[in-house]
Amino acid sequence: MDERAIGRLGQQVSVVGLGTWQLGADWGDVDDKDALAVLEAAAESGVTFFDTADVYGDGRSEQTIATFLRGRPDLHVLIATKMGRRVEQIPQNYVLDNFRAWNDRSRRNLGVDRLDLVQLHCPPTPVYSSDEVFDAMDTLVDEGRVAAYGVSVETCAEALTAIRRPNVASVQIILNPFRMKPLREVLPAAREAGVGIIARVPLASGLLSGRYTKDTVFAADDHRTYNRHGESFDQGETFSGVDFESGVEAAAEFSALAPEGYTAAQLALRWIIQQPGVSTVIPGARSAEQARANAAAAKLPPLPDETLTAIQDLYDRRIKDQVEGRW
Repeated sequence: MDERAIGRLGQQVSVVGLGTWQLGADWGDVDDKDALAVLEAAAESGVTFFDTADVYGDGRSEQTIATFLRGRPDLHVLIATKMGRRVEQIPQNYVLDNFRAWNDRSRRNLGVDRLDLVQLHCPPTPVYSSDEVFDAMDTLVDEGRVAAYGVSVETCAEALTAIRRPNVASVQIILNPFRMKPLREVLPAAREAGVGIIARVPLASGLLSGRYTKDTVFAADDHRTYNRHGESFDQGETFSGVDFESGVEAAAEFSALAPEGYTAAQLALRWIIQQPGVSTVIPGARSAEQARANAAAAKLPPLPDETLTAIQDLYDRRIKDQVEGRW
């Protein structure tokens, strides 16, 4: 699989990575056997970037990755984890002592002495403007606890603030055909600064797969049931903030734009890969088959101009007014 450099990180990563939230919790049940099969299928498909977090299943996702990698000592995969969501979301909790404690826990879960990349996990907005916070992150690097650090953001404004920090290696942001706002300012600023862009929620929580109808019911422990209106965390993390019923209608129109040989999900992933400045896109997968299909999007031909134009038109007509004012 093609790889791209993250300048400040000093490493190459596969253009399609793997998001592992679903291997921990909040997407319905994924048993250990299926979780390991997903990781194996992704690695066999050329994926060299796994994204996780300390809160995904209260550490289960990190531990599952560690179990998988112990059985594949010859495999080189960059592991990006996140920290910060284990406490009340107030800026006062983003301090060095907490960072060290969270870091210790993730290193134990992953079975490593040093984390490849640790990201602040969508912290309160004032955190991005705090010199003390980023001094503390620099301390983690100086102490050899992490090789590099980045941020995961909810808004374009947060991303632009983070990019101005000299040692931020990456910004993880929601980017997909239903969330285009980052294309205008965030991606150009990141390219200029040498900051990597990790595109998350690439399928709008599955909407862009075209598999759902207005009558689709998700499990009670799936965030697509309990967080549709931001009841538990930022609404943008669920269906990219798009209203489910209108999103289903837009997704049906999106699916019809897929060229021959593409699934709707691969159309969405290929669209993201083609955006200048994207380092990697991290779709999740609940099965080995999904992981292989996602990775295959990297090898599909570039989308033609007429398809790109039609996707932009769909966004402008159906989605833009729902999301751009908030994120």
